[in-house]
Amino acid sequence: MGSRFNPYTDNGGSVVAIAGQDFSVIACDTRHTAGYSINTRYAPRSFHIGDNVVVSVVGYMADGNTLVKRLQQRLEWYHHQHNKPMSVHAVARLIQTMLYGKRFFPYYVTTLVAGIDEKGVGAVYSFDPVGSYEREWCRSAGAAAALIMPFLDNQVNLRNQFDENGNKIKPELLDLDRALVLCRDAFTSATERHIEVGDGLEFTIVTKDGVRWENHALKLD
Repeated sequence: MGSRFNPYTDNGGSVVAIAGQDFSVIACDTRHTAGYSINTRYAPRSFHIGDNVVVSVVGYMADGNTLVKRLQQRLEWYHHQHNKPMSVHAVARLIQTMLYGKRFFPYYVTTLVAGIDEKGVGAVYSFDPVGSYEREWCRSAGAAAALIMPFLDNQVNLRNQFDENGNKIKPELLDLDRALVLCRDAFTSATERHIEVGDGLEFTIVTKDGVRWENHALKLD
């Protein structure tokens, strides 16, 4: 049998994004893999592109880095033309058009965007590789998404949960400390079950005051 050229590869890793009342946070592990090999134990997956907006990409990191660079360029053009910052909603719409424009040879990544909307409320947008997107309160993507997303549905979205009287429990926006704890718990569990997740956990926290980073250790094996 002849070999077949494949322009894509999956570099592992996972990402979680949660929006709150006045913040949004993206948590990414830092392991970069190719098959059973670890290329590096520190590969950032979330990027502050400016205007208090953070973009995270997971999948084929060469495509992800290219997408982020093109997005930063488009944002710079927007500043020169309009002389004002771009809102997180506008950034999400811009990414949608960029991804859809590449739909016949798409960027092999799942993209998450976090920021603060015009009302000061945290905003998270999730995208598939060809530009379909929606705003959500939480989302997981990447290698361990199938492990982490059910946990978020239980703890954040409160899917199919009822009180003692049989009334559906309505989800409430989390505070920042609770969101960080949930992210740490999710990744701690994922590293036990998935070989492409681990090494370090990097938080990118967006508030009205700007963007800051926090780091925590994960399993190295």
